[in-house]
Amino acid sequence: MTDRPFNTLFLCTGNSARSIIAEAILNKLGAGRFRAFSAGSQPKGQVNPHTITLLDGLGYDTSGFRSKSWGEFARPGAPALDFVFTVCDNAAGESCPFWPGQPMTAHWGVPDPAEAKGTPAEVGLAFKDAYRMLHQRIAVFTALPIRSLDQLTLQARLKEIGQMEGATTKAVEPT
Repeated sequence: MTDRPFNTLFLCTGNSARSIIAEAILNKLGAGRFRAFSAGSQPKGQVNPHTITLLDGLGYDTSGFRSKSWGEFARPGAPALDFVFTVCDNAAGESCPFWPGQPMTAHWGVPDPAEAKGTPAEVGLAFKDAYRMLHQRIAVFTALPIRSLDQLTLQARLKEIGQMEGATTKAVEPT
């Protein structure tokens, strides 16, 4: 691993909620040590308004968020990725593009708050729960002594983080 910040990509199908939330959290918690991005296999084209409301309310700058395709990160000239995490089960089961540089991957499934039904308070709670789970995992991730761990140990720790409270299941390991 290099001395530059670790480039980390969070993947989901629609890139409108969980992956955007994870990008925001890692860019804040890992400032200077990590650079986070998000993308989707089938991007919705816009960030879920509840995602923006939640992040705005927590003091995040949401002006630069957009729903984008994971293809942007597989192209020549894209940032060299160190880590790729799927945060939804659909994206984990899909065949991912080839990521130059062979980043470490793990699945950190979180229930989709964009699928929440009910009152505005219930929907808001689903988004807060997704934020809480992602924040907890990302806090553990940023505390890892990444540069001093061998690859097998690091891969095992990344997988353990994905199995923390609230984890969803998935079909296959991400590639």
